[in-house]
Amino acid sequence: MQEVIGFAIMVVAISASGVMSPGPLFSANIIYGLKEGKIAGLKIAVGHTIVEFPLIILLGTGIITSNIFPEFRVLIAVIGALGLFAFAGLQIKSIFQKNFQKNIKPSRGPILAGIFLSALNPFFIIWWLTVGLKLITESIELWGFLGIIILFLFHIWMDYVWLYIVAFFASKSRNFLSNRNYKILVISLATVLIYFGLRFLTEI
Repeated sequence: MQEVIGFAIMVVAISASGVMSPGPLFSANIIYGLKEGKIAGLKIAVGHTIVEFPLIILLGTGIITSNIFPEFRVLIAVIGALGLFAFAGLQIKSIFQKNFQKNIKPSRGPILAGIFLSALNPFFIIWWLTVGLKLITESIELWGFLGIIILFLFHIWMDYVWLYIVAFFASKSRNFLSNRNYKILVISLATVLIYFGLRFLTEI
């Protein structure tokens, strides 16, 4: 039991560096939280899970290794950057449309954003190939293949809680923002996405 508790504490402490670090997913989460409310955070977390769980399995079984990633890093970075530019452009465009509304009908957008901004984020993949891979290795040493599932469960709840909290506060702030300030905030967040897109390209 002590072994499990000790491992859980280590996973939570180390995972915090990835889960709570500002990045494209964080910025997109605020945008969707402003538009669709707190539930958007859970939707983005679902999209993130769709990418993260298979990635952990592939790393744990050795199908994906640190030797393979460099060959795809440029492609991931370029596609990811172009996607961020397009996503940022769409967010800016949406707030200047004639039928602009702060509150929009919930859509599949947050789930797709969670998938895209995870799968095509080289920093996210690098984290799992370095810091995360150590956790995967230790979990397998302790419990075999079952350790991968245990690691995932100790890690993934943090994504859901964090993204939900961020979206919750974003949705609350929406009620106090004038249309003008709301637009400024969305433009600022879109600019952050463009910044990360440029980082993807400059750090290939």
